[in-house]
Amino acid sequence: MASVACIGECMVELRQAQGGASAGQGGGLYSRGFGGDTLNTAVYLARLEVKVDYLTALGDDGLSDEMIAAWNAENVGTRRVVRIAGKLPGLYMIQLDAKGERQFFHWRDSAAARQLMSLPETDELLNSLMSYDIVYLSAITLSIYDAAGRDRLFAAIRRARLLGTRFVFDTNFRARGWPDRDVAREVFAAAFAAADIVLTSTEDLLALYPGESNEQLMARIPTPELVFRLAEPVSLLRSPGGTSEVRAEPMTKPVVDTTAAGDSFAAAYIAARLAGSEPVEAARAGHRLASLVICYSGAIIPGYAMPPKKRHRPATTRQATK
Repeated sequence: MASVACIGECMVELRQAQGGASAGQGGGLYSRGFGGDTLNTAVYLARLEVKVDYLTALGDDGLSDEMIAAWNAENVGTRRVVRIAGKLPGLYMIQLDAKGERQFFHWRDSAAARQLMSLPETDELLNSLMSYDIVYLSAITLSIYDAAGRDRLFAAIRRARLLGTRFVFDTNFRARGWPDRDVAREVFAAAFAAADIVLTSTEDLLALYPGESNEQLMARIPTPELVFRLAEPVSLLRSPGGTSEVRAEPMTKPVVDTTAAGDSFAAAYIAARLAGSEPVEAARAGHRLASLVICYSGAIIPGYAMPPKKRHRPATTRQATK
């Protein structure tokens, strides 16, 4: 059975309850949950019946215990989660203004996940990447490690690729996670050079390369398989078979919350490619799931809202990268 390793960070989420703020007092009620871009993708992969492990570091606290239990309940594998005594997960808060716009506030500088590339268990963890069909991570993942940690991770990915593992890089860019954009551009270039598949968007790339055309942005990415999501619900797809435009089907329900649109797109795309679908059909699957996810509040939609399962021919073999 094909398998995926998702590498990243899940944090404690405090979300302002609707109508919970007291006017003029800056207070209010908050609900607590858990969130993280690669974790969202891992959950949707599991729901699409892909075998997936989440690779991260957590503390030995009760909140970390709750995360593990929640992931197990979603059939996300936790055997690669490293627990660090005395550490805690990171935390972020979502606050709504009068117009319903969201602001994010983060407390993650000492989070356990930031140490994942510098632990006694790191070598074993990185060597395990060779056992997966796909390694998936995002730019947010790379932003939480220092330069030495990123180099260590890239080296392990290159070794895994020699045995047939494919590396999928999602350019989920958040400026607050980087010391400056020059560092981010250097790291992105290294990820592009190592990747087999890149999932990106105009929103991500224009923040790093302002003023460039779609053609210029795509030319920066040498990988043979590229999915480039535009501002409208359209993707430009480049693969060995040529370049295509894939449009999402028209929405029939109102958009409620765009959280995890890209994360769910990534999951459906990866699942379809592992099942043997061509890139164009995989992109269509990505758009279908993302279009459904944004009709619900929050990153993870209710299980009953997931689309009907399709039975695919599972990928069972890997070929080494030449």
